[in-house]
Amino acid sequence: MLMTEQSLNILDHVRLAVNGRAQRAERADIGQFLTPVAIARFMVSLFSPNRLDHVRILDAGAGAGVLFSAYVERLVSESKRPLSIEVIAYENDGRILPELTETMAHCESACERVSIAFHGEIRAEDFVAAAIARTEEGLFAGPGERFTHAILNPPYKKINGQSAARKRLNAAGMEVSNLYAAFVWLAARMLSPGGELSAITPRSFCNGPYFRRFRFALLEMMSLRRIHVFESRKKAFGDDDVLQENVVYHAIREEKNPERVIVSSSAGLDFERATVRSIPYDQVIRPKDKDAFIHLVMNQADDRVVERMRCFTATLHDLGLDVSTGRVVDFRAREHLRPQPEDGAAPLVYPCHFQDGFVKWPTLSGKKANAIALSAETQDLLVTADYYVLTKRFSSKEERRRVVAAIYDPLRIASPFVGFENHLNYFHAGGKGLPEQMAKGLALYLNSSLFDRHFRLFSGHTQVNATDLRKMTYPNREQLMRLGLHVQDRMPEHEMIDTILEEGCEKP
Repeated sequence: MLMTEQSLNILDHVRLAVNGRAQRAERADIGQFLTPVAIARFMVSLFSPNRLDHVRILDAGAGAGVLFSAYVERLVSESKRPLSIEVIAYENDGRILPELTETMAHCESACERVSIAFHGEIRAEDFVAAAIARTEEGLFAGPGERFTHAILNPPYKKINGQSAARKRLNAAGMEVSNLYAAFVWLAARMLSPGGELSAITPRSFCNGPYFRRFRFALLEMMSLRRIHVFESRKKAFGDDDVLQENVVYHAIREEKNPERVIVSSSAGLDFERATVRSIPYDQVIRPKDKDAFIHLVMNQADDRVVERMRCFTATLHDLGLDVSTGRVVDFRAREHLRPQPEDGAAPLVYPCHFQDGFVKWPTLSGKKANAIALSAETQDLLVTADYYVLTKRFSSKEERRRVVAAIYDPLRIASPFVGFENHLNYFHAGGKGLPEQMAKGLALYLNSSLFDRHFRLFSGHTQVNATDLRKMTYPNREQLMRLGLHVQDRMPEHEMIDTILEEGCEKP
């Protein structure tokens, strides 16, 4: 290779040093982790073979420069080399600018050796602010700021709703809740027609309400061609203790969508052994989906899950049900919380009250409140006691099951009202409870491996949102009632649940 192997290996050592234990907390605080060389090379391999005389590369949040340097390495090695390469690298962390400057110099030397004109510019400023400031009418960069390629490992950090960055983005018509989505959105808008984007980000943008506007904008601007999923949360940035579920994706700035999308997966950085599938575009992004969820069916086991789910076609609307987030935000209602049951207080249910598929209340652990005072201030936080089905909104990073459900049985807890804490979702019928047998059948279904695996096909984060649960399909009313007959004093074991569900897959 004309750009030395040693240069990129040095960058991996730089990455390990910068993300070393002494600075790891600070890197996590700004939400940025430097890209391993193996991932950088995979990302640039997704770009089309070069046919351009002049290549202009955007690397926003460049770090030590491994991404753009990997692409320069590829360009100088191709049979059709460009006449010129320009790199614009944004990086506002002053501690890594010396390494970034050195990387830019290596790229210039590599280009000189093969007579490619090279220009590299490091912009030590905030990309979001700078990109919006360079826009026309607050929308996208002018002709002087168009790029043929954008390659990104953007920062993963929530944007405070009152921050200057959020206000700038909102004013530009870009409603996003995380910096990585803002970076990708801006970079996509700065591409020339036919320009290509390769990015590595959390998978969380593929579904859920927080990234809905971003998904629509991205899929409207860009033609999605490839998505690669890392099967393990620990492998992509394993030495940085990053447990995000990451994806790499490649898209082209054009209106026409491809007939098929390449979807691949690997356990870690061994891309040569990746599982690769070609899937019809309308199975990845379904045409009638008003939320534009991105569905990733990775293998034959996933195919079997999708096939088995065809047995359960009812929506929550069909069933007359809905799901909501628990109304009690404990830190906001702190003055009304009570550690143990007492007169004039209602039960308050947390995830810690789940046991054997039911709510066991109260708990003696002392870590969470057990009750909430009845008053004019709390009446809107409570619901009338009845049968409800609850799910945890959060699972631990590597928990075996994403969806965990329990039944609130009013016969087990003597109280006319109950409060559900905000870390729970609760299924209800117009704000009221469910028939007993239906509630038991629904809880059994939610606790099945089938439901859990199907949920994971489009949900790449550990949070179980009410919006995600509304997107799922369910057994019809008769099927739920039959399933409910199998739930007595406790929920059956998971293996038994799967057997029951298999036997109960019958259409009326």
